[in-house]
Amino acid sequence: MIPVKVCGLTTAGDARCAVSLGAAALGFIFYAPSPRFIAPGQARIIAGALDHPIRKVGVFVNTPSDMINTIVELVGLDLVQLSGNETPQDCRGIAVPVIKTFHVGPAFNPAVAQAYDVHAFLLDTSRVGSYGGTGQVFDWSLVDRNLFDRPLILSGGLNPDNILAGIRAVRPQAVDVCSGVEDSPGVKDRTRMELLFNVLKATESSDEQVFT
Repeated sequence: MIPVKVCGLTTAGDARCAVSLGAAALGFIFYAPSPRFIAPGQARIIAGALDHPIRKVGVFVNTPSDMINTIVELVGLDLVQLSGNETPQDCRGIAVPVIKTFHVGPAFNPAVAQAYDVHAFLLDTSRVGSYGGTGQVFDWSLVDRNLFDRPLILSGGLNPDNILAGIRAVRPQAVDVCSGVEDSPGVKDRTRMELLFNVLKATESSDEQVFT
């Protein structure tokens, strides 16, 4: 199965459910304006309550690297996702591998990714004033997979009904789901999560280690 990151988690119950269904990674959003924001201390409690080891990803937006590294150590994060306007220089000095988010819209230029020496790229939907969690897909035809030299993670409005089409169009190494499996921001719909993982059972990935 293609690796799945379930993002925007705020409760231990939802985290355990994601792990039991086969998630490869859990995402915690440390961006205060987000409706899915979680305090680092609470994320640490959730991480410590899990019965099985799983990769933990911290999502940050324009946060100083020293603050990021403090939270990495506190929570026990395995990767950091930078989803703001971070420069290539901002991606250096992080204590764990970095996933850099690019927001895809009509003006998206994939050449900008070539300057980033990071672990992987995440493609999300571009919307003015938003750094993610829009619940909307972007035009997948704007992405030429051959122009990216790092693993790609597809995000942006993915749900049980459209995720297979997105995988076929973009050919990512992994997928990131958030709003498409929620009852409300930060509260997962377990039935929709189960349905999504059932849909993905027949999928494969060329890079099962994208979250390591």
